[in-house]
Amino acid sequence: MSQQPSSLRTERAGQSTPYAQHDFDVLIVGSGLAGLTAALALAPTHRVAVLTKRALQDGASGWAQGGIAAVLAEGDSFDAHVSDTLVAGAGLCDLAATRAVVEGAPAAIAWLQQLGVPFSHEDGQLHLTREGGHGARRIVHAQDATGTAVQRTLIEAVRAAPGITVFEQHTLVDVITARKLGSSGGQRCLGLYALDEATDEVHTFRAPRTILATGGAGKVYLYTTNPDTATGDGIAAAWRAGCRVANLEFIQFHPTCLYHPQAKSFLITEAVRGEGGRLLLPDGTRFMPQHDARAELAPRDVVARAIDFEMKKRGLDCVYLDISHQGRDFILEHFPNIAARCAELGIDITRQPIPVVPAAHYTCGGVLTDLSGRTDIPGLYAIGESAWTGLHGANRLASNSLLECMVLARAAAAHIASSAAAELPALPAWDDSQVQDADECVVISHNWEELRRFMWDYVGIVRTDKRLERAAHRIALLQGEIAEFYAHFHVSRDLLELRNLVQVADLIVQSAQARRESRGLHYSRDWPELAAPAAPTILVPPAR
Repeated sequence: MSQQPSSLRTERAGQSTPYAQHDFDVLIVGSGLAGLTAALALAPTHRVAVLTKRALQDGASGWAQGGIAAVLAEGDSFDAHVSDTLVAGAGLCDLAATRAVVEGAPAAIAWLQQLGVPFSHEDGQLHLTREGGHGARRIVHAQDATGTAVQRTLIEAVRAAPGITVFEQHTLVDVITARKLGSSGGQRCLGLYALDEATDEVHTFRAPRTILATGGAGKVYLYTTNPDTATGDGIAAAWRAGCRVANLEFIQFHPTCLYHPQAKSFLITEAVRGEGGRLLLPDGTRFMPQHDARAELAPRDVVARAIDFEMKKRGLDCVYLDISHQGRDFILEHFPNIAARCAELGIDITRQPIPVVPAAHYTCGGVLTDLSGRTDIPGLYAIGESAWTGLHGANRLASNSLLECMVLARAAAAHIASSAAAELPALPAWDDSQVQDADECVVISHNWEELRRFMWDYVGIVRTDKRLERAAHRIALLQGEIAEFYAHFHVSRDLLELRNLVQVADLIVQSAQARRESRGLHYSRDWPELAAPAAPTILVPPAR
């Protein structure tokens, strides 16, 4: 585990020089669907700060193409949605969490409709599509750009809410806890430090409630569908603060990311297969029926492993996803954004198949929380992809993630609204008097590239004990280098993100080494069978 030089930097309380401190009722780190939902729920009664390390719209939620799972159709049921989730989760879903999220879906969709999200309709009703692992049409969507439509609507509402203050270009450094300050009042979260890129200064934010909604950690891998912001910041910060994490070995690889030298992180939504898309080898042979009876509608882990198997077996750079048999009008109506992006690259998906490869897509594990978003530390919450509620089990069912963001964000907001806020002590300024400007930033870029490449090679879709050992060894070396760099030089966003990625990589490898079986998204050649009983992997931070 990396060292904690920040504790040496934050002891200078009451210094005479002025510094920036911000006081709020609630701090929310992250501007995706989870963070903005919580902010809007709390804004009428609380002073809320939303911190995001880039612009409001730059999180992963806006990239979601498929939609939001919700039981709305006649003949569908909560029990059926729960059952599909449990099957995809391979025995590791928490039943109470699953039912709570599933049953919260209709109210969440109704709330988005009230805000004005332009969902797709057909014959005057919400159009429901189907995705892999779902036994019914229950995916509410806005054509093939659901995340963009939802985020645009929520951002407009946040900008108009007087109770919300937005801090863009502010990168989380660490959360501040009573334990770190040596307080005798017991462990609790008091706020956080954040780097303001406009001034290159670290500011102190104080609040009795802090919500981590920072998303996943897809950028720990070489190939990912995630935006550059997905660096595991909340997971790493919560771990350093003393929170448990769970199930971080379960990294979902999206089966179909566009394979093209000019395309970066562009995924081809699950709904393409849900609407009849077929996976093909370069010679046009369909291969999924040989891997699973559900063929292209099998859960994502099954499809990703099948593609990985065929690529490695045949030495392929990619496989192909063909929806052209559905006809031009159907394709342009249902997948206009995918068609447009592919057309920019010279691919006409109404006449030819789409080249695709698997890519890291979703972090199923995260900071351990209850169904109100509470972590192990009073005053600190985690929601969305940065949290682990037990919903996703060993494999996330398609379109359950945006749903979880909303249901748990609303639950966390309700808990905060019903709880009395604790009085907080004065917080010290960030002390960087003992550090200097970095002399060579090449250390950061080189370590970032090395980490992402060996994580892809050693901790990818298929794993072995030897590969995990190699990854653990290299992570330990990187942690030493980064800890030394962090202790002696001014912090930057690149350094903070690298520090967090290496920490999360370490937790992923620890979790993978602890699971002596193959289950869901974790497949080990050394442990190919299921083990009983099914149990989550929970890591406990070392005492300090």
